[in-house]
Amino acid sequence: MSLTRNIGIPGIKPPERSCNDPNCPYHGHLKVRGLILRGRIVSLKMNGTAVVEHSYLHYNKKYKRYEWRRSKIHAHKPPCVDVKVGDMVIIGETRPISKTVSFVVLGRAKEEGE
Repeated sequence: MSLTRNIGIPGIKPPERSCNDPNCPYHGHLKVRGLILRGRIVSLKMNGTAVVEHSYLHYNKKYKRYEWRRSKIHAHKPPCVDVKVGDMVIIGETRPISKTVSFVVLGRAKEEGE
């Protein structure tokens, strides 16, 4: 399939390469719905899966301050999306693909200075 689907999320460019992965939101049948998060890729050691570290602010009621927290999210990485460890990426929520994977890497995010 060389046709690229519009996933309906503004500001995200589809990849130039094509793939035949059924779990690709651009070239397969996977729909993106729910949360759209931004994080940094920590690991690409699993086959077709990326570990993304998502940092967020949490309000502490007792001390009336905010604190940084972070969580690691497993996301499916389609073969047409070119990312490496250390890249800031946008991930989107999908149906569960496996026991721990319910997100998919949509593309590279712009850095703060870009």
